[in-house]
Amino acid sequence: MTVYNRLVVKLGSNTLTAGGERLSRPQMLELVRQVAALHRQGLQIVVVSSGAIAAGREVLGFPQPQKGIPFKQMLAAVGQNHLMRTWTDLFAIYGIPIAQTLLTRGDLANRQRYLNARNTLLALLDHGVITIINENDTVAVEEIRIGDNDNLSAQVAALVEADLLVLLTDTDGLYTADPHADPTATLIPEVTRLDARLERLAGRAGSDRGTGGMLTKIQAARLATQAGTAVVIANGSTPDVLLRLVGGERLGTLFHAAANSPRSRQCWIASGLASRGQVQIDEGAARALLQNGRSLLPAGITSVSGRFQRGDTVDILDASGRRIASGIANYAWGDVQRIAGLHSDRIEETLGYEYGEEVVHRNNMVILQAEGTE
Repeated sequence: MTVYNRLVVKLGSNTLTAGGERLSRPQMLELVRQVAALHRQGLQIVVVSSGAIAAGREVLGFPQPQKGIPFKQMLAAVGQNHLMRTWTDLFAIYGIPIAQTLLTRGDLANRQRYLNARNTLLALLDHGVITIINENDTVAVEEIRIGDNDNLSAQVAALVEADLLVLLTDTDGLYTADPHADPTATLIPEVTRLDARLERLAGRAGSDRGTGGMLTKIQAARLATQAGTAVVIANGSTPDVLLRLVGGERLGTLFHAAANSPRSRQCWIASGLASRGQVQIDEGAARALLQNGRSLLPAGITSVSGRFQRGDTVDILDASGRRIASGIANYAWGDVQRIAGLHSDRIEETLGYEYGEEVVHRNNMVILQAEGTE
């Protein structure tokens, strides 16, 4: 039985083109077949897909390359539609709905946009939708220069608290040297500690079809493992690579998640260091949170303190003033004051808009042992 329940799979351009100049439908179909099989087993999967620029070249008949970022952005704008149409057609064979999300690091650095992205992705996962994520290359100038779909996939893995991030590429994993130049290079099957030596081994990008290389994959592995997600770099052409990895077979290079450390996001919420305010709740709401695993609704809120904004962290206090939870607020302090004590169906008529029926969603909450109790 697999120990993985939620996966992020990053597919590089070389994997999607099978080393050629255009999208390889047979290769993409094979990957879709594996994702569909895991989906049927009940696993939740997010796909971070490169390939928009390669698809743009294909659509435009492989125009003569030009220097400068605008040319690549133009290719990405043209190719993104072709890429998504291909994914849609292939997943439709298995009756699986898909969604598209375009992100940049800036989207995840902004707390409110982070919250919106997280809530949307978790809702898609809960409804059995496979989300195809790509960088918004049309506007993400910095990312298009450094091939940050690798690092983006790590940030997505942390965002949705994935158990495993799989980086599929055209090599079998991390080697002791460049296997294309050094015949004595050997595969490193397992990494328990990332250091500068491994980054030196990674070298530089070696393909003109993608925008990343092994170095960005090492950077992604560092980010993801620190957030509590295991990472595997493996060859996307290996038969049944995803099925075998999830089944526990050792392929490629495995980077272990940080040992004995809770996820950094949960630590950040639970620490209280980022708290911008407090909401006090009645006994019924406290029972709903602590015993029934519910979200915090406005009906149970009795008082609000602190001038927090939507997306800020707030402490949740029980009727006696003890901190029993912390979480990310869906509404700013003034809005919470106005809807406190009301049923959720009155949020929109009171505020004129709504961001959901919860003041703090369960997915964005950490339950704590009540302070001051034995």
